[in-house]
Amino acid sequence: MKKELQQLIPGLPDDIALECLIRIQTPDYLAATGVCSRWRGLLKSSEFSHLRKQNGLTRLYACLVQGKSETPGSKPAGPTDFGISMFDSVTRSWDRVDSSPVYPTRLPLFCQVASSEGKLVLMGGWDSENYEPVTRVFVYDFLTRRWKQGKDMPSKRSFFAIGGLNGRIYVAGGHDSDKNGLNSVCVYDILEDEWTELTPMNQVRDECQGLIIGSEFWVISGYATENQGEFKPSAEIYDVNSDVWGRVEDAWLGGGSPRSCAGVGKNRDLINWGESISDVRFGTCAVELGDRVLVSGAVREGATRGFLLGKMQKNGKYGEFEKLVDVPDEFSGLVQSGCYVEV
Repeated sequence: MKKELQQLIPGLPDDIALECLIRIQTPDYLAATGVCSRWRGLLKSSEFSHLRKQNGLTRLYACLVQGKSETPGSKPAGPTDFGISMFDSVTRSWDRVDSSPVYPTRLPLFCQVASSEGKLVLMGGWDSENYEPVTRVFVYDFLTRRWKQGKDMPSKRSFFAIGGLNGRIYVAGGHDSDKNGLNSVCVYDILEDEWTELTPMNQVRDECQGLIIGSEFWVISGYATENQGEFKPSAEIYDVNSDVWGRVEDAWLGGGSPRSCAGVGKNRDLINWGESISDVRFGTCAVELGDRVLVSGAVREGATRGFLLGKMQKNGKYGEFEKLVDVPDEFSGLVQSGCYVEV
């Protein structure tokens, strides 16, 4: 009897039981963790997540920092009321991530999100009451459906590049409380809840955009303090394995801001989604979801915002863009930023 209690599923060898458990659907995770301590430890482990990924059992969701739209009978949302929306490109369904206890009604303005190991990390932005930069960090676990507060950012910075890889969130550039551009870089370890300073970039890059491409953290464009608004065409690339920065010239052309609208195309060429699709040229935000991309924006300033879902073709280019016509009213607001989460 004691031996059976030690098994993942009584009467089954552990390898077969594990094949069953990795097929538990995400909405059932929370209930599954309550079965026994061994199940709870297994489902919370990074090994379990990696095994689900290896077997093609994970799913990519777009998590969007989005303005809360009014719904019939609801209290009108203020101009700074932002929450986190969640889009499933497979089922075409929308949902809202639970609010953080610290931010029950509105998120900080211009806050950033990134993800790794099935966790969503929110940080930075401006306090919506006094417009002061905030350093708070929050981590959302899709398994427990709970937020926890992490260790604060080492210093105040705004409009920085961000990206998540292998349980770490990389942060670079932006500007400090005195509007001075930054070239400093740091990384947040989700599991250890610790920040570490990294080798700085070669140039100051304010209002830059971060992308993870393979094992590299790309910091795209941005501008120097004395050249505000003059976006650089270059990008700096951090190799997370060697702790070395490289540089790519003419990576970002067109002179505009890369924030929220930079993507990756064939041969690692960068895409400006704001210039690529006229229907979403204004207020563009794009989140790549494997072989798909969700793009939001408007055809002109003040026009109704929409969502397009594109799919990558065999030639490595995105095509077959489909306008999503059944987006619920409460998910039709301005998308400020976003990322994908693999669960």
